[in-house]
Amino acid sequence: MEYEDIVYEKVDAVATITINRPKVYNAFRAHTVVEMIDAFQDAGWDKEIGVIVLTGAGDKAFSTGGDQSADSKAGGAYGTLRGTVGMPIAELQSLIRDVPKPVIARVQGYAIGGGNVLAAICDMTIASEAATFGQVGPKMGSVDPGWGTAYLARIVGEKKAREFWYMCRQYTAHEAEAMGLVNKVVPADKLDEEVRSWCEEIIERSPTAIAIAKRSFNADTDHINGIGALGFESLRLYYDTEESKEGGNAFREKRKPEFRKYVK
Repeated sequence: MEYEDIVYEKVDAVATITINRPKVYNAFRAHTVVEMIDAFQDAGWDKEIGVIVLTGAGDKAFSTGGDQSADSKAGGAYGTLRGTVGMPIAELQSLIRDVPKPVIARVQGYAIGGGNVLAAICDMTIASEAATFGQVGPKMGSVDPGWGTAYLARIVGEKKAREFWYMCRQYTAHEAEAMGLVNKVVPADKLDEEVRSWCEEIIERSPTAIAIAKRSFNADTDHINGIGALGFESLRLYYDTEESKEGGNAFREKRKPEFRKYVK
């Protein structure tokens, strides 16, 4: 597969998948997600690969989630290419968990919305001091009804997870580290060095033992996949409502959304 939206590299047993859309803060469209799935499927079962790194191009963002500008062109919440909500995001999320290799999120800049969910799902997250985390779903007429909510609560606790989603606030890298969302925070100019160091340590370990450990960790929370599948079916119906569409319309029109006028 030729990639347009991502850069996929394999060097010294490390596969790096980079969302390459810096002009839109590495927001992803349906095509981006399809490319990431292809890369994860290749790296995940390549016996020469010991660890996968997921990151974003440039220094402004890891990812800011679904591309709202693409929405307006494609129609519907996320366009019309595959998946329950226009893109196979649930399939990508499950694949990140299913591949028998550790996946490290290398976060610089914004990890917001769907970007924050991707970073949370990865096995480990290393962030620069300039990183910012947060959710925006209820501000945009959206929500992640599976891993982004239920699994986030497992990581940071229910009270904090509800704060993430209800308040749509943003958190510094050090705040994210304190709540358990990030494993390590380093200066921006040390981020690549730190990620390489973690990768080198992992590569020295038994790949089979790590694969078993990952399966064991996942066994405790795999039921969230079923919750998410049910939730995304509901989300598809929600995205067809004027209340949901108000979020994207307000964003593009640079005004505050007025969701409550659509609640009958």
